[in-house]
Amino acid sequence: MIGWRHSPLLVAVVGLAASLGAQTPYSGHGAGSLPPEVVKKYAPPPLDPGMSGRIQMMLDVRSPGLGIVSPDGKQLFFGWSITGTPEVWRLDSPKGFPVQMTGGEDRTSVADVTPDGRQLILSRDRGGQEDPGLYLQPVEGGRLRVIQHTPKVQTFPAFTSSDSKWVYFIANDLKLDSYAIYRYDVGAGRKELLFSPDGIWRIADYREEPAETTLLLRKATGALSAEFYEWGTKGRTLKPLLGQGETTEYSAAYAADPGELLVLTNKLGDFRRLYRWKAPGTLTPITAEMKMDVSDFTIDPARKRVYYTLNDGGYTRLRVLDARTLQPAPFPEIRNADHVYAGTPSRDGRFVTLGVETAQAPRTNYVYDWDTKSLTQWVLPSAPEVDLTKFAVARLETYPARDGTKVPMFVRYPARCAPEAPVTGDPCPVVVDFHGGPEGQAQPGFSPWAQSFVDAGFIYAEPNVRGSDGYGKTWLEADNGPRRLNVITDIDDAGKYLRQRFTRNGKAPKVAITGGSYGGYSTLVGMTMFAGTYDAGASIVGFSSLVTFLNNTAPYRRLLRATEYGDPEKDADALVKLSPITYVDRVKAPLLLIQGLDDPRVPAGEAVQIQEALASRGVPSQLILLEGEGHGAARRAGQVAMLGHTLRFLEEQLLRKPVD
Repeated sequence: MIGWRHSPLLVAVVGLAASLGAQTPYSGHGAGSLPPEVVKKYAPPPLDPGMSGRIQMMLDVRSPGLGIVSPDGKQLFFGWSITGTPEVWRLDSPKGFPVQMTGGEDRTSVADVTPDGRQLILSRDRGGQEDPGLYLQPVEGGRLRVIQHTPKVQTFPAFTSSDSKWVYFIANDLKLDSYAIYRYDVGAGRKELLFSPDGIWRIADYREEPAETTLLLRKATGALSAEFYEWGTKGRTLKPLLGQGETTEYSAAYAADPGELLVLTNKLGDFRRLYRWKAPGTLTPITAEMKMDVSDFTIDPARKRVYYTLNDGGYTRLRVLDARTLQPAPFPEIRNADHVYAGTPSRDGRFVTLGVETAQAPRTNYVYDWDTKSLTQWVLPSAPEVDLTKFAVARLETYPARDGTKVPMFVRYPARCAPEAPVTGDPCPVVVDFHGGPEGQAQPGFSPWAQSFVDAGFIYAEPNVRGSDGYGKTWLEADNGPRRLNVITDIDDAGKYLRQRFTRNGKAPKVAITGGSYGGYSTLVGMTMFAGTYDAGASIVGFSSLVTFLNNTAPYRRLLRATEYGDPEKDADALVKLSPITYVDRVKAPLLLIQGLDDPRVPAGEAVQIQEALASRGVPSQLILLEGEGHGAARRAGQVAMLGHTLRFLEEQLLRKPVD
């Protein structure tokens, strides 16, 4: 092994520091990684009241979470951010008056209802730290009882035993880059360590028998690849099942028949299919071969039905199978929706929550009762003082990459610049928004964020460049590691095409680039490596250097991100070539950077280092650090600042009229 002192990654870090003059690489992540004077320097300025009012109004358009049905089907527990912070609520009847269960400033979500129907299992995070703890609360409400909440430790719920005695969970409290498996005795109030080998472990599923509970364990080996094992609470031996020695993408759950698994994988083709797996390792297809991915699946704990979704070019289609015959099960067909998907099935399989979303309505939540064959709307979404009929419908289009590849994108138009509108006046400016991931996917549907830009007069385009999910394995893996150098030009090609496409009466539009997380990185790439293609950029929680990002992101993420972006040792040269800060000398157009101070994924230092490099070169740029926020904004004030300043900045750069 190459020693750290002489590793290519360290050489790359030193090289970056030299390229930035007197600056030195930052260290660590979270609020403590930056000195107070830096935090104060980049505090968010106040928004104009008019802009703040526009954003506040749009943020009032929201839909509650899908929720979890009580065992008797008479109550629904769900998440809702109507207070400004995600909290847990309860309904005692369909469309009834919601009762608030949790409060305060820390975002809280419901993970489970104990099978006896007496308690909720809750997850609560402080600010945007992404270090949640686990709690119990009576279903009638009242004080929370902590199971585990430790600073700088992630504690995630897995499941509750059928007798309501044990709450199983995972946590990285023994090693920050590994997850141990515990169970908590609800009656005795103590936890028991079950399993703690090194690795990023999850409980994928479980089977309960009188003498033993058997866990299906998933061990991540990459951003998407995984191995699966079986482990029992009595025998306590680890039995390998699937994925060992491979770098293959697998998701798995126990099938209805003992000794079988349901497996979602793209191993045997370009698109993901659902298979039946039986030892010693045969995969028999369940779903048909299609040129679209099976994007997700779940089986109810009673092993009665399998719910799976198809990714139809970005639209979500729900399908249901009988778990024993694996044949289609009769289910209500919901038409004219962009997305239909299942939530959490009840323990006995009788109930399942459904989400239905269109371009002009927030997601609507339903509960389906298999016994009565009834579909009932439980929760009412809200849209005060907003005309939802004015929301633009995303249109699926493509643009040509320089090698001729057609890249899909969704485009939303202001009415005056829609393709069917008369060609009069100046062109509408264009905002190109790149999704995160990078294994994410821009999708149609309901988006107050996107509509805010359309209302301001922007054409809003969301490309799915190579590396995006939903278009098969070849497309998904096209940007892995150094291969990203071959397709990063999709970012440049989008801006150039859209400027040409929306030229009107001989006048080219202004074009801006934005995005969050990997989309923020894409924004920085567009503004640096491809300087001149975009007239302005707004990067949200984006990383400026793959080198310093991999060195400082949270330990539990480093391994998984390295399999996506490149090995810090072997691919050091490519990481530098792919880092926006390498090309900071090229930047001329204005750039906005917004970053959550508590972010464990993309450290705030990523934004600070490129802001300081831009400032030293006299490039017009602005950095905003949001205290108490992480990888995005959870609280209302942070959401207003993030969307408001992005919109304010791009309006200033693309909509302001030149001074005579």
